[in-house]
Amino acid sequence: MKALKITGIFILVTFVAGCSIFVKINEPKPVFNLETQTEADVLGHRMLKAIHYLNWENTIIVKWSFKENHHFVWDKQNNFVQVKWKKNDVRLNLDSLDQFIVYTNEEKVEDLETARDLKTKAWEYFCNDSFWLNAPAKIFDNGTTRTIVEDEGDKRLLVTYASGGATPGDSYLWFLDENDLPYKYKMWVSIIPFGGAEATWAKWKKTPSGAMLATEHEMAIFKILMKNISTAKSLEDMGEDPLLFSEFN
Repeated sequence: MKALKITGIFILVTFVAGCSIFVKINEPKPVFNLETQTEADVLGHRMLKAIHYLNWENTIIVKWSFKENHHFVWDKQNNFVQVKWKKNDVRLNLDSLDQFIVYTNEEKVEDLETARDLKTKAWEYFCNDSFWLNAPAKIFDNGTTRTIVEDEGDKRLLVTYASGGATPGDSYLWFLDENDLPYKYKMWVSIIPFGGAEATWAKWKKTPSGAMLATEHEMAIFKILMKNISTAKSLEDMGEDPLLFSEFN
C-alpha cells in the first residue's frame, strides 16, 4: 500500500510539474507575414539541404520503432506501410486507405468494424510517428505555408499545415543551428492545449541511404526515442518478406 501511495504521489507531482512548464511557456502563435514567404522558402531549402533531403526522397524502404511501442516498415516508393503494436499487425496503402489488411495474433481480422477501427489507429500512429521521424522533410508538403519569424535576433522558420495528416492546422517554429540543421521547434498543435511547447531534435544520424534523421526528442519532462532506424533498397534487403504488401499490387 505504501508503494502505491508513493507511486501515486510521484505521478501527481510529475503531472503538476509538466502542466506548470506548459502553462509557463504558453505563447501566442506568431503572425504570418506574407512579405517574408520568399525568404522563408530560401531558409526552408537550406534546411532540406542540411538533412540531405534528396537522399531521403530516394530512400525506398524505411524501418523504425517509435518509443519501442510502435514498429514500422514503410515502402516509400509504393507508399505502403506495415504498423505493428502489441498483438496487432496492420498493412496500409497510404495512397488509398480503403485498401488495408489487419491481423491480430497473426490471424486476419474478418470483422469489418474491428478492422476499420484498427486501420484508423494504425494510420494515426503512422501520421504521428513518421512526423517525429522526419518532420523537416515535410515543410514543403502540399497545404503548407512558410513565414519568417524574428526571435532573439535570429530568423526562425514557421511552418503551418493547412491540410494533411491527422491534425491539420498545426504550426511549428523551427530553430536552426549555424549549419541550418534543426535543433528544436516550438509547437502550436491541437493535441497540446498550450502554445509554444518545445521539443528538441537531437542525436542526428546518417542512414544507410544517406539521409539525416534525429533519433531523440525531449519535450518538457518527456523523451521520445526513434529506435532501430534502418533503410534499404528492397524489402528483401531489409530482411523482410518480399511479399509483405503483395495484396496491394
